[in-house]
Amino acid sequence: MRLLVVGRLSGQLATAVKMAMAHGAKVQHVERGDQATEQLRRGQGADLLMVDYRVDIAALIAANEAERIHVPVVACGVDADARDAADAIRAGAKEFIPLPPEADLIAAVLSAVADDERPMISADPAMRAVIGLADQVARSEASILITGESGVGKEVMARYLHSGSKRADKPFISVNCAAIPDNLLESELFGHEKGAFTGALARRIGKFEEAHGGTLLLDEISEMDVRLQAKLLRAIQERVIDRVGGTKPVPVDIRIIATSNRDLAKSVAEGTFREDLLYRLNVVNLRLPALRERPGDVAVLAEHFVKKYAAANGVPVRPISADARRALQAHRWNGNVRELENAMHRAVLLATGPEIDVDAIRLPDGQPLAGGGSAPAFDAGPAARAASTADAVSRAFVGQTVAQMEKTLILDTLSHCLGNRTHAANILGISIRTLRNKLNEYADEGTTIPAPQSGVAASGYAA
Repeated sequence: MRLLVVGRLSGQLATAVKMAMAHGAKVQHVERGDQATEQLRRGQGADLLMVDYRVDIAALIAANEAERIHVPVVACGVDADARDAADAIRAGAKEFIPLPPEADLIAAVLSAVADDERPMISADPAMRAVIGLADQVARSEASILITGESGVGKEVMARYLHSGSKRADKPFISVNCAAIPDNLLESELFGHEKGAFTGALARRIGKFEEAHGGTLLLDEISEMDVRLQAKLLRAIQERVIDRVGGTKPVPVDIRIIATSNRDLAKSVAEGTFREDLLYRLNVVNLRLPALRERPGDVAVLAEHFVKKYAAANGVPVRPISADARRALQAHRWNGNVRELENAMHRAVLLATGPEIDVDAIRLPDGQPLAGGGSAPAFDAGPAARAASTADAVSRAFVGQTVAQMEKTLILDTLSHCLGNRTHAANILGISIRTLRNKLNEYADEGTTIPAPQSGVAASGYAA
């Protein structure tokens, strides 16, 4: 966890910083908001900003977003009253930490924001074999291509490789190539010089330089434009990059890990992916099996998610009943670990008895898993099933306001599109800008929003 503290480092704030460091955070400090933005622009990245509430938080967030820098903000302060805390939240802070600090609260905030607490959990021989291969190559400098369906845990594997590498104490930087428009991805990866294009008001360090000494994950690399693939190939081969608008090559020392849920050999044949780039990336291939191919993982992952979301929601950890286990094993899990995680999150919230029974484990539309719940044991035919589903959906909307129905529709569509904002906006018939505004509104209300290309809010198993 990289923590950047913004404000005068004295008294209780200094105590909070010491507590954060005691929990493993690497801390840097600046006094003003503009200094924070400048430091982030120069590539000295951070996972969290801890900002004194007297700093102009709204201006700091706006300045960061103008540079396409998105780092969550936690406000803090001594003698702040409820209005000060509310103002900080309205300005864009995710949390408010009153000072003097409590060690448990500091630890909870760091844990909630950190995205590297993603254990590699497996009991199935098929997955254990892949993990064994990962252990063999983790300490090498070889580029690694991780493949598999969406939701199998490709980013989790990438972080596992980094944690076992000789670069483990250096940055792990992830770039989702599918979530950034082509015209912005080049600047995001390689950075730009002041004046390189309209809006480039200052030099910006890209992800290659930010990852210097560590690991760069190119997530869903199959979505990268062919023109940009040529520049990426040069960077991998020569370990130098050119900032957009720059004239001087910049050396970088990084290890490349890439992921794809597509068949890249097929993409090469179709002319959408460079063959020479594939050879450079695919020194070692780790194919993660789909969850249906590793049934031994279903139960252990389900139990892990029950503990995780029970703790997150402040409810008791209930055991999974025998009937529920059978239903979990019988389901195909086309959305893989991500779908299982979502199902168990719902189950934790819906369970009422001493156990998580099969009735609590439901699909996104509210229906029980196949073979579970009170569904009839006979096949009533397509027409009857369609009528039953339509009736269930209609009943689910009764009593909801239009705003609630709109929110449900938007979030369900986004989940269906695996977090892809563009696809979801097209299906909904609204602009991408409108969709993003709605999602920001829901996030401000405290709703968990599916991360781009994931279908679930940033969690332990983003593909």
